[in-house]
Amino acid sequence: NQIRTPKLSDIEVIALILTAEYLNIDSERELFRRLPKRLSECIERSVYHRRKKRLFFYIESLREQMAEQMTQGENHYIIDSMPLEVCKMSRSNRSTICREDIKTSPNHGYCASQQMHFYGYKLHAVCSSAGVFKHFDLTPASVHDIHYLNDLKHLMSDCELNGDKGYLSHDVQIDLFESCNIKLHVPMRKNQNNYKELPWIMRKTRKRIETLFSQLCDQFMIRRNYAKSFKGFATRVLAKLTALTTIQW
Repeated sequence: NQIRTPKLSDIEVIALILTAEYLNIDSERELFRRLPKRLSECIERSVYHRRKKRLFFYIESLREQMAEQMTQGENHYIIDSMPLEVCKMSRSNRSTICREDIKTSPNHGYCASQQMHFYGYKLHAVCSSAGVFKHFDLTPASVHDIHYLNDLKHLMSDCELNGDKGYLSHDVQIDLFESCNIKLHVPMRKNQNNYKELPWIMRKTRKRIETLFSQLCDQFMIRRNYAKSFKGFATRVLAKLTALTTIQW
């Protein structure tokens, strides 16, 4: 929408975004300190920041196309979620981060696997057995994991999903199977009637997505937040997921 032609094209800006994530440069200020002079003269830091958020859907399209080609013929996927803190609990009542719209505002939630209360969002993700993220979404922290399955009905079909006990619901399993032929495998609780232990291979396969979440936390520092708006926060998360997918590609 600019009158003048920018010195860096959109694809060059996207390449700069992904390269920064690959090199573990998590701060835009640090990125522009390291950029060669010939690049830093082509785009200002504030312009880079605005263009990065405007290119959200193009980056997501790039990630989807790579993931689609790498998961062709795949019919077994793993689903899980992880907490993403916006700030510490002690600052949550006075924090204004990502509160520009009530529909996308963060809130308080609880992570059972880590036994922690947190303030922020949940990252819901589906990956293949080879470790490629197929779909993902961000929800406020209070949204239960099982609600993400309603969105998957419109995105996937004719496959098998492997989840943890957070997705345990007989009605949801039947609905997924009847509406889009998705078989949801969830470990049963030991006090349930007709208890059967989940096969060993399915319990082992679930570790694939946990390894990916660990990579996002340690290598890509996904839990470190510098964003002030939800659009900026979502773009940071997407850039890290796309960088990981690009490395796999």
